[in-house]
Amino acid sequence: MAQPAIKLLEEMEPEVDAALAIDRNHLARMTYGDRSLERELLELFDRQAAILLARMRTADAASVAALAHTLRGSALGVGASRVAQAAAAVEAAGDAAEREPAVDHLAVSVAGARTCIATLLRAV
Repeated sequence: MAQPAIKLLEEMEPEVDAALAIDRNHLARMTYGDRSLERELLELFDRQAAILLARMRTADAASVAALAHTLRGSALGVGASRVAQAAAAVEAAGDAAEREPAVDHLAVSVAGARTCIATLLRAV
């Protein structure tokens, strides 16, 4: 029997260091070092990630994939690579048995990124 593409939530590594959830160097390159733009992008991503994740919990399979694709692009823009990787896994999930744990893993990654963003926003 083939191994599932997505690990069970219990098997996944926890988001051990939320401070690493946003690549500050990438974000600085994307904003040309403009701290107010960094703040604006982080605030937008924070809100969008929460909204998209909540919508994924109640959406049909095609909509979940589209929402994950949107979140993946946004995550790449702000340097949230763990969120982008988790969103890609949701996007690629074949059925509900793969999709549900993938969305759970995405939720963990989003939580880590949002924790990091809260810390960064206090500093920016």
